[in-house]
This record gives sequence, C-alpha cells and structure tokens, in this order.
Amino acid sequence: MAGSNDDRLDSDLEGAHLDTLAVRAGQLRTMETEHGEPIFTTSSYVFRSAADAAARFSGEDPGNVYSRYTNPTVRTLEERMAALEGAEQAVAMASGMAGILGVCMALLTSGDHVVVSRSVFGTTTTIFTRYLKRFGVETTFVDLTDIAGWQQAMTARTAMLFVETPSNPLSEVADLKQLSQLARQHDAMLVVDNTFCTPILQRPMELGADIVVYSATKYLDGQGRCMGGLVVGRAEQMKEMVAYLRAAGPTLSPFNAWVILKGLETLRLRMQAHCDAAKQLALWLQQQPKVERVHYSGLPEHPQHELASQQQRGYGGVIAFEVAGAKAEAWRFIDATRMISITANLGDTKSTITHPATTTHGRLSQEERDRSGIRDNLIRVAVGLETVEDIIADLERGLAAV
Repeated sequence: MAGSNDDRLDSDLEGAHLDTLAVRAGQLRTMETEHGEPIFTTSSYVFRSAADAAARFSGEDPGNVYSRYTNPTVRTLEERMAALEGAEQAVAMASGMAGILGVCMALLTSGDHVVVSRSVFGTTTTIFTRYLKRFGVETTFVDLTDIAGWQQAMTARTAMLFVETPSNPLSEVADLKQLSQLARQHDAMLVVDNTFCTPILQRPMELGADIVVYSATKYLDGQGRCMGGLVVGRAEQMKEMVAYLRAAGPTLSPFNAWVILKGLETLRLRMQAHCDAAKQLALWLQQQPKVERVHYSGLPEHPQHELASQQQRGYGGVIAFEVAGAKAEAWRFIDATRMISITANLGDTKSTITHPATTTHGRLSQEERDRSGIRDNLIRVAVGLETVEDIIADLERGLAAV
C-alpha cells in the first residue's frame, strides 16, 4: 500500500513559499505526534551509555548535549529562520545585541579593521567603539549611503562591513549589492542587520550579504513578549558562532524560542499591515504644518526611495519625523499622546513612540548624533496594528501640544 501514517508526521516543504516556511519549517514531531511545536524545558539530556555521552560531547555523533547550545525548540527556530533566509544555518541568541557581539567575537581577531555605518542603533555603536576597541579591533564609521566613503575607508586589514538597512530611525537605505561587491574585492564579510525588514521584506543574502543578524525581540516575535536574537549565514561561519555560544553562553531560552516561532507564523500578514498603515500615516504627517520633515523610504521624496523599491518588498513600519521646535516641543508632543505607548521598543502590535536623541541614541555624543542626523526635534513612531484613524487621532493630540 502506497504511503503510511508515518509518512505524514513531517511536512514535505520542497519548493514551499515563504508563508508556508514561516509556519512549518524546522518542525520535527516527537513520538507524541504533536501538531504544535513542543517546548523542551530541560537543562541537559540523558545518554544511553558513557560511550554515547563521549560521542555526543566530541561531536562524533549528532544530537543534544546541553541546552546552553543544543535544544530542540531552539533548533526548530534556527532551522525555520535559515529556511526563510535561504541560508545554510542560523544560530539563535539571547538578544539581538548578543547576536551582533557574537558575530564579532566569533569571526574577528585583534588587529582587524571594521567599517560600520554611522546610522546603526546606538548600542551597536557602543559595541564597536567601547568594547571591541579594547580587544584591538579598529572601527571606521562612514555615511550609510556614501559608497565612495565606504571605499575610502577600506584598508588591507578590513575584515568586516557592518550595516543596518533600513536605518534606525531615519529609514536610510544602503545599496547592498554595491557593498557586497566592495566586501568581496577586499576579502571581507558583509554583515547586515535586517531587523526592520525581516525576511518578508528583504533577504540580504540574495543581494550578496554574508551574514544577517536580527533582534528577534522586534518583528519576528511581533508582540513585545520576549527577547531574542538570530544570526544567519553559511555553515562554516555559523560553526564558529556555535563554538562561541557554547563557550560564552548567551543562550536563547526554549520558551522564548517557542514564542518567536509563534510570531513567525503571522509574520507576512503583520508586516504587510505595518507597511500599509505606516505609508498612510507618513502621507498624513507630510500634510501637517507643524511637521518639518518626514523620514520614510516609502515616500517618493525619500532620497533612497528608488533603491528601497528595488531591493525591498515593502518599506516597513517605522516612521521618523521632525516637529517644529527643539527637544522641548518633541517632548510635549510625545507626552500629549494618550494611546501610543511611550517606549523605545518597536515591531509590536501596539504602536510606540520615542525621542531618539534621549533614548535609543542617548549615549552618543552630540557630535555623533549630529553626524547621524538625530536632531533634538526628531520623533520616531513604530506603527502597530491599531486602526490607522485612531493612531492619527492620538498624534493630533501631540501636534496640538507643539
């Protein structure tokens, strides 16, 4: 008889589209034949014999060793993200920042040089300027969109180019194909923080990136429930990431991995809704007399609108805008809102609002903020899934206070 019940326990995903992979990739059902993904809340695993334990610990035999770096729930998330990126392997970490530091610790060495966009998250800047500097890694910061500046910054010791695109919070867009070509010419890695787009809107490895990093805390979870990070790339590089994870222990918990897995199941639907609402809100903000400038790559006036249209499948859910005045006016605007959450997180079903100069980029010097375009009158809104008219009504309260 053709086929058996056992044949149906695991999904055949050959040729499957992104939506299907986001729901089903990576799941391997246990003997309980569960429909959903189980949470393996265990610190360790039992071996059949001393010889079996030795083979597992040495890597001779595959399988679980210790949940600091091998856990079935976490592995399901890793395999699902690798499938979504079209990559060989993914490694889950405790947070997005743990992932960025992990890439640097696993793949850089003392004496290396890194070129980094000025338009990265403020804490990412701190990693390079304060901590990696102590270990002999030199960093040069350049304007994200200035290809000539990237070229001039390259040296014989350049081992990595690091970029966040679209940038936080100004939605600047890097030309990933050009940067990947530059990296290859200098035998360097191109690392891309793709948190704002997710694999639904942008797949950097298809554009030449070597490694993609995520704060899974944001859109991949999508509901502000937990912390997590992911690093995706070639198996050779990810082998080093696993070795770092095994030694240093910035481990993603099985529960958080399960939460993020649940978030991935609705990722495309949410990203489309975020994009649609953000575009409508950006157009509305452009018409407000007290708004001096709107930063959103979905607007035709945005300097990289054409590039964003070419390498992304949407413009994301984050908008930044400058109100008339300075910090006092921006703070009054934020304090006058009554529905939108005042928090620096983003990628949530709930809309959030923050003042980047004193929160996400507050640890940068005034000179660094000026170079990055983080003005005192700048406000960032991460558009959630509420009805757009209700978001607008709340922002009208802010405008009335300016």
